[in-house]
Amino acid sequence: MIRTWSGAMRRKALFAVICGLLFLGGTPAARAGDYAQPQEHDAVLKNFIFHSGEVFPELRVHYRTIGDPKGQPVLVLHGTAGTGQSMLAPWFAAELFGPGQPLDARKYYIILPDAVGVGKTTKPSDGLRAKFPAYNYDDMVLAQYRMVVEGLGLKHLRLVLGHSMGGMQAWLWGVTYPEFMDAIVPMASQPTAMSSRNWMMRRMITDAVRNDPAWKNGDYTEQPQHFRLVNVYFNLATSGGSLAYQAKAPTRAKADALLEGMLTKRTKMDANDFLYQWSSSADYDPSAKLDQIKARVLVINAADDERNPAESSLMRESLRRIPHAAYYLIPASAETYGHGTTMHAKFWKKRLAAFLDELPRPR
Repeated sequence: MIRTWSGAMRRKALFAVICGLLFLGGTPAARAGDYAQPQEHDAVLKNFIFHSGEVFPELRVHYRTIGDPKGQPVLVLHGTAGTGQSMLAPWFAAELFGPGQPLDARKYYIILPDAVGVGKTTKPSDGLRAKFPAYNYDDMVLAQYRMVVEGLGLKHLRLVLGHSMGGMQAWLWGVTYPEFMDAIVPMASQPTAMSSRNWMMRRMITDAVRNDPAWKNGDYTEQPQHFRLVNVYFNLATSGGSLAYQAKAPTRAKADALLEGMLTKRTKMDANDFLYQWSSSADYDPSAKLDQIKARVLVINAADDERNPAESSLMRESLRRIPHAAYYLIPASAETYGHGTTMHAKFWKKRLAAFLDELPRPR
């Protein structure tokens, strides 16, 4: 028997195909293939001097590039425990790097490094464990600078943009290398000393590593487990957004289910790497040098950011000292993610595009 399709059946079939494409990420906003595939590189920095004075004979910095090296160079910096790869998530890269988007890879040369201590860049778990130099954000920025200059041969950047730790590092780029870039876009960050709840929570999770009997001063034979639990606690307490969590978990049963998913999620985190990553922010404080910033500045924060509360006057007081600075605060909603909001470029990409259009012509 030959079955003929009615108009209604055809419409249902077409609807199913469209839904399948959407599920597979078939919309233009979700396809990473809309921009050139990232290229992987390593820069080996000879005789790298940490802020402590310790010298590393060879420090490897891994990074990815997207686009033509002749394009305007843009440095994109990730958050703590992330990598350059994490900035290729569709809710970030697919909103920014495609044709006609704010950081169109046909126009810009996008650079995504792994910071010191994470990913394929040199880190404690590569062998030195707790004997690895106690690095800080200044060391990370120095490594990024040397990677850009020595590894890529660049003398100037159009833009430095970063989220969370990357946002704090963007501030450090602004005060440390004030002539090196045209603009900085620090996100989910403040140009003030690490303090308040932000630091207290970091103290708790790093102390959890040091006080775990299985840590054995970094010479463990099996990964300590305490830090995995406190990492879930830290993320719940300092990211995600109160309105968003209320929408996702409006009942105790749904809250339990959400939490169980977080607790049972597999992870390859290394305890020593984790300890170094979160300890590295301890002495962060670019506030004394803010008047040295020469780049144009666009600050992007979220109103529900748990680590950088908008109700504090710290950001607005800091901006008064910076010429050519603008502040964009994303309103809180059930659709935002607290501290994680700025990783979702849909909330701010139009403001970034306008900012870039207003910049003076490239040198």
